[in-house]
Formats: sequence, C-alpha cells, structure tokens
Amino acid sequence: MTQNNKPFAVVTGASSGIGLELAKQFARHGYNLLIAAEDTGINSVVPEIESLGASVQAVQVDLAKRDGVDQLYREIQAYGQPVDSIAINAGVGVGGAFIETSLDEEINMIDLNVTSSVHLAKHVIKDMVAAGHGRVLFTSSVAATMPGPFEAVYAASKAFLLWFSLALRNELKDKGVTVTALMPGPTETNFFHRADMDDTKAGSKEKYGNQPEDVARQGFEALMNGDDHVLAASFKTKLQGTLAKFLPDTLNAAMHRTMAEPGTAPDSASEKAA
Repeated sequence: MTQNNKPFAVVTGASSGIGLELAKQFARHGYNLLIAAEDTGINSVVPEIESLGASVQAVQVDLAKRDGVDQLYREIQAYGQPVDSIAINAGVGVGGAFIETSLDEEINMIDLNVTSSVHLAKHVIKDMVAAGHGRVLFTSSVAATMPGPFEAVYAASKAFLLWFSLALRNELKDKGVTVTALMPGPTETNFFHRADMDDTKAGSKEKYGNQPEDVARQGFEALMNGDDHVLAASFKTKLQGTLAKFLPDTLNAAMHRTMAEPGTAPDSASEKAA
C-alpha cells in the first residue's frame, strides 16, 4: 500500500550492521522503507528506524532461497509505490582454508551474495527503467579488488558484485537509473564472528577504524551523488583499494592472506605462545 508522497527505499540485510545503518540514512533523508533480513531482528529494529521519521515495513525472509526473493518482490509490489532507491546489501562470509570450509556454507553464500542479488536486481531494475528513474546500491567490498586467500569464495562473490554493478551502470546510463558499488573495508559488525574469522587479523579489534554508520553514510552519499563506487570508510581502506589497482595480483593475494589467515590475530598469536 502507498504510504504517502515520500520516496520509497528498500534495504536488504537491514537487521544489523551496515544494512541497518543504511536504513537509518534513508529514514533521516525523508524516505519510507521496506526492510528485509532472514533473522527475527528485522522486526525489532523497526521502532528505531521509525523514530527517525520514516514509515517502515519489515519482511523476514531468506534471500538465499529463490522463493525468498520472489516473496520479497511481491511485498515490494504490494507496497503500491515505485522503488526510488534500493540497497541490495544482504550477504554473509565464510572464512578459512578452502579445503577445510563447508561446501554447504559456501554454496549458501553464493546463493545469497550473488544469486539473490542478480535475482532481485532483475525484478527491481526492470521496474525502475519502466518508471524512468531509480538508484541501486550493491554492497561489494574492498576484498573485490584482490584475490582473497582464506576467503576465496567470499572475495570472488564480492568481485562479482563489483563488476556486475559497473556493467549495469553502463547499460543503464541513458535509462534514468544509476548503480553504485559500496566497498567497505573491515568494519565493526558481527560479520567476522559469523564468518568464523575471530582469530584473524581482519577479524580482530583492529578494523581500520571503519564504523558501520560511517560506511553507510558514505555509501548513501555516493548513491545520491550517482557515483560508480565508493571505498568506505577510513583512509586506510581507501588507500588499500586504490593501491590494489596498481599492485600485481600475486602481491595483492599475499597481502590479503596476512589479514585473513587463521591465527593472524594479535591475541591469537599470544595465546599460542602461552
């Protein structure tokens, strides 16, 4: 159902972290929202976002399943208002040596990070083109700029999103629809814990100074500006993503390994010594 004349935004993976902060950014800037996530937390964040002046509808749905994406799209259609902006943000990570990680977890990650993003974008972007306007934000990662040892499938999934975003942007340049890739570095969320990467340098307390609210703010600003991508949020993340363009892939892979290899967290090293 149409809420009012406010613009309408959709944010996936909005129950916590960067997704929640993106939803808050839209709310602060005069949008009403439909937010989605797999966990029950998606319902509990509604009052927090509504306190910023937005009308918010929550949908608890598993986007790693095709039926879940179709369900979300039906909810978007039922809202009764064209989508002005969408942040396709839902994603997970799996860390560890490829020969040791769970195949089921990695296939699920591909289904969520890659397949659901393509599936949802296919529906929503067609509608945006028909309406003659729209903004799309894909949450990629600074990991998309380099090979990712010990996050091999995750980094590849984020590289897919980056190139998919940039390709769509070019296709849609005369259609009134802009596409932006948000590329955060290691950020203070529960991502690394869920990815079983607490004992890595990237998953330790040293996270480049990236806070989810700063990442979301820079992502929102880039989306509103129609930028092609943004490395967010700290200077170190921006530097890492920029340097990766000029360094050999073998060196980039070696650098990523120092961040993602199990046992590289400073506290884990001291525990082993003890």
